[in-house]
Formats: sequence, structure tokens, C-alpha cells
Amino acid sequence: MRARDLLEPFPTVELDSPVADAARLMAERDLPGLIVLDERGTPCSILPGTQVLRLAVPKYCQDDPALARVIDEAHADAFMRALGDRTVRQAMPERPKELPVTDPDATLLEVAALMARTRSPLVAVVERGRLLGAVTLNALMDRLAGT
Repeated sequence: MRARDLLEPFPTVELDSPVADAARLMAERDLPGLIVLDERGTPCSILPGTQVLRLAVPKYCQDDPALARVIDEAHADAFMRALGDRTVRQAMPERPKELPVTDPDATLLEVAALMARTRSPLVAVVERGRLLGAVTLNALMDRLAGT
């Protein structure tokens, strides 16, 4: 089995898209992340939902879980609104050594190894510079577990 066999269409965002829109899209479609396209329309990174949370949740709550416990739900909901006009570019992690991008002929083990190495819940599948879709962690795990 190859990456092309688990390929599914997947939403994308651009670097200058509002991160709040990206967060909404992830929530509405129950996605672990989104493929980020550069100015040429080529995948340049994956925006995991955890990066959006990292940008939304105040640093003091990330650094001290005890402080997070004392904030009530009404104020916790305000953190996502605090994303304001920030862009996907601002939410991106530091440039990784390796992008979670592969070709459609990659084996499932190659895709799994790439996900593990890059700690990405999805891998963009690209052929001749064109995004074909993505292999998600859920689809990969279902196949590997035989379900």
C-alpha cells in the first residue's frame, strides 16, 4: 500500500491567513492541523492545532499549570478571541529540519516514519509541485491496525 491509497483531499491555509480562521476550520471539521501553502501554492509546513493553542493560551498558563487551574471558563474562552489579527505565519513553529511532505509512491512505513520524525498528525502528498491531498494520522493508524 502507498500514500496515494490513503490520500484524501485536505484543507489548506496560506501564511498570511488569519490564524483565528484556521482555528475555526480545524474545529468545524475536527482536523488535527492544516497544510500551509507558500506564495507559490506549494506546501511549506503543517500547522498543528497545538501551535494555535500555543499562540492563544497565555505563556504564564503554559509555564505554570496551577495558574491555568484558577482561571474560570468564561475567561478561558476569551483566549481564542485573543488571537485577534494574528496570522498563520505568526503561529508557525520554528522552521523544521524536515517538512512532513512526501510523494504518492511512499510506503505506509515511510509515511509513518515521517509522521513520527516530524511529530506531525498529517503528511502532505505532493507530485510535481502540486498538492494532491494528505494522509492523516487517523487514516494511517486505521490501516496499520487493520480496522
